[in-house]
Amino acid sequence: MSRLNDTDDENVFERGMEFFLMKPELTGFLVTFCFFTVCWFIKDSLRVSDMHKKYVFITGCDSGFGNLLARRLDKKGVGVIAACLTEKGSQDLQACSSPTLKTVILNVTNPRSIDQAVEFVAAETGNKGLFGLVNNAGRATPIGPTDWLDMEDFHKVLDVNLIGLIDVTLKFLPLVKQARGRIINVASVMGRLAFAGGGYCLSKCGVESFSDSLRRDMQHFGVKVSIIEPGFFKTGVTSLELIEKDLIRLWERLTPEVRCAYGDKYFDQYLKAQRLSMNTLCDGDISKVTWCMEHALKARYPRTRYGAGWDAKFFWLPLSYAPAFVADIMLKMVLPSPAVSKKPMSRNQVDV
Repeated sequence: MSRLNDTDDENVFERGMEFFLMKPELTGFLVTFCFFTVCWFIKDSLRVSDMHKKYVFITGCDSGFGNLLARRLDKKGVGVIAACLTEKGSQDLQACSSPTLKTVILNVTNPRSIDQAVEFVAAETGNKGLFGLVNNAGRATPIGPTDWLDMEDFHKVLDVNLIGLIDVTLKFLPLVKQARGRIINVASVMGRLAFAGGGYCLSKCGVESFSDSLRRDMQHFGVKVSIIEPGFFKTGVTSLELIEKDLIRLWERLTPEVRCAYGDKYFDQYLKAQRLSMNTLCDGDISKVTWCMEHALKARYPRTRYGAGWDAKFFWLPLSYAPAFVADIMLKMVLPSPAVSKKPMSRNQVDV
């Protein structure tokens, strides 16, 4: 019986070898693919050796991604300077961190606040410079149908997520260049797929473009730039309570004409769609995002882009490469239609 099994194994091996010998193109492709895959994994696994001697500055550390990243890096001996928007956020973070972690109050929309943060970080880092700048601070609301919004609503988001990020980067750039460090900018899958009105998608698309141009400019100075593209995660930015509260504010201030065009039923269905998406899609494990941030900081050869979360890797980012009508159809199936779109056009409207 053993001999028969040995013979069968030999026959299978011989048939396999014959197949590959008859298909030299396939063999060459598989060998090349395996070789480059192994090389990529080796390159991706190489790490910076002396992170405990370096400093990292992180914005938006009151909660969420920034808060977790600051605590994780602090535990691993990295010199962390965490920027918080509020005194309470700063005190809470210091209470659960080591004495070596430093905090500073920072409002990224206030140039003077940024200048003060730069002075603080420069004094802390001395002649070492700043090895890592993580631009994590951000907000999502106001978000909703475009004609529910005004310019102030767009500014509320753009001034934090894009203009503030650019201002922080430009002012900290000399310290990063001094350390030949890296910059990590937090974008979003919604920077690739704009499927909601308001400044959020615009800002994240802008972060993508700014990061690409910055990366190409800074490569000559030894500075590396990476983009984090998270999917949906449970953080303060995706708080359903805040999103619904702001949607109600937007709805109640609409003119009677606009409210009539959408209809009360539309608003109720829109809220239900928001609840469904937030409760279904949002991942509670935000360490999937901070792992990407850590890799971008510690890897000798950080990646240009990091898709964070299974939904980002296998749905949203692949969908961004599909024809636009695919995403349009998908969103049309999920979101309600305004009341006016269900009414037949009058003869006068058709003539016009």
